[in-house]
Amino acid sequence: MSPRMPTPVEVGSIVGKTFRITWSDGHRSTCSWKALRLACPCAHCRGEWADGRTVDPSSIREDVHPMRIERVGAYALQPTWWDGHNTGLYTFHMLRFELCECVECTAARSARAAR
Repeated sequence: MSPRMPTPVEVGSIVGKTFRITWSDGHRSTCSWKALRLACPCAHCRGEWADGRTVDPSSIREDVHPMRIERVGAYALQPTWWDGHNTGLYTFHMLRFELCECVECTAARSARAAR
């Protein structure tokens, strides 16, 4: 049996300088708001048919932040950004294993990429 996907037990404040999540496995993820906004997985930002991003990174302000973040079922979080954008669903897997900028996760991704 595969291990269960960790779930958020605490989501940091939207007024903080970075996005923080404490997970059920004890891990504490951090991610800059800009990196989170640039990683938006919605069809508008990602491109519905293309493999590349359609949002120009220079169009996202350095002080970008969400106005609120809502839980979507048992699998994702959905921010509503200051500019009104709210169609991106960030899965728990994406937030925990792909976007976390902590030293441990960054090193693990680098090691996987080097293989």
